[in-house]
Amino acid sequence: MLKAVKDRVWAFDLEWIPDPLAGQILYDLPETSSARETMQRMWQEGGASEEDPTPFLKLIRCRIVSIAALTRQVRKDGEVVLNLTSLPHDPDDAKSRREAEVIGPFMDAIGEQRPQLVGYNSLGSDLKILVQRGVVLGLRAPGFCERPNKPWEGIDYFARGSDWNIDLQDMLGGFGKSVPSLHEFAVQSGIPGKMEVDGNQVAALWLDGDHRKIVQYNEFDAVTTYLVWLRVAHFSGHFSDHQYEDEQKRVRDLLNEECKRPERAHLMAYQEEWERLQNLVLARQDPTG
Repeated sequence: MLKAVKDRVWAFDLEWIPDPLAGQILYDLPETSSARETMQRMWQEGGASEEDPTPFLKLIRCRIVSIAALTRQVRKDGEVVLNLTSLPHDPDDAKSRREAEVIGPFMDAIGEQRPQLVGYNSLGSDLKILVQRGVVLGLRAPGFCERPNKPWEGIDYFARGSDWNIDLQDMLGGFGKSVPSLHEFAVQSGIPGKMEVDGNQVAALWLDGDHRKIVQYNEFDAVTTYLVWLRVAHFSGHFSDHQYEDEQKRVRDLLNEECKRPERAHLMAYQEEWERLQNLVLARQDPTG
């Protein structure tokens, strides 16, 4: 399964919405069309129905509005340091929310620091939309895009099975309806899944101007992705039982510290849900229960 745990690991997640500019251009809509009207047309053309009013659209027709990552670094002295980061840094600032300002710094940081990436459906969606939108926006990301002649000769973020891009869904899932969602896998493992918001609501939040709520939801998913990765790494033998407990404690300590910041107070709800689910799982495993 998981072949290696590198000294730098970034568990990341992206949020995207239908791109009003793409809809306006592709469907030759008037420039006076509102973002809401344009998105409705895009969903209609994408096969909207009463059962599914906001169907999944081609990635190229969407724009990235948020990126979050929980990062793990092993320093030279052996100390393990975690950090939670998200873009846009200031969701209330229009310039900070520009798509190029969201994805450009993220791809630059990957190119500079060369972490082991961990995602859920990252090969099929997250990396694809990063590349597509980067090309559309005219960005440069040479470090991120660099590939060795052979996968085993260096870092390769685009080869299926690469040690440098761990797609948990690809690793754990099956085919078609048998593929578990991140939420399904997480909550049964005692890890918070979707909380209050799910991906289908991101466009509505964006239209309502609730950009901070999108970032908060994105951060939840990044932490969840990291915790599922930890569980897979433990299952694969990279962490002993004791080390696994230590790694989870590091996440709790990080969340405790981040909760002290007003803009990260929402993480308290994540901690409470984590504790609730952990207690449920422990009760299920209790042979006297």
